[in-house]
Amino acid sequence: MKSWIALPLIALTLVGCSGRTAYRDSCATQLDSAWQELDLAKAEGFAGTVSYSKALSLLTGAKTQQQFERFEGCTQKAEKARFYIRESRAGR
Repeated sequence: MKSWIALPLIALTLVGCSGRTAYRDSCATQLDSAWQELDLAKAEGFAGTVSYSKALSLLTGAKTQQQFERFEGCTQKAEKARFYIRESRAGR
């Protein structure tokens, strides 16, 4: 009788673990790209310091979420950061 209880619990645990990694690759790719773009924006010089600051803040938050395996939020923050990097390079 105990095996009937343990089996569903093990299956539920495995499903929960697999759901956490759905955005893992996307998070890593977006973060890498955003950091490279941020370095380029810094090297080129620009007038959009507010957008640059927003991007840097978002990337810091995304990296934190990556460390805590919150990959979906990480991906979203990194995508927003890339938007602000483009804005900063345009001087906005």
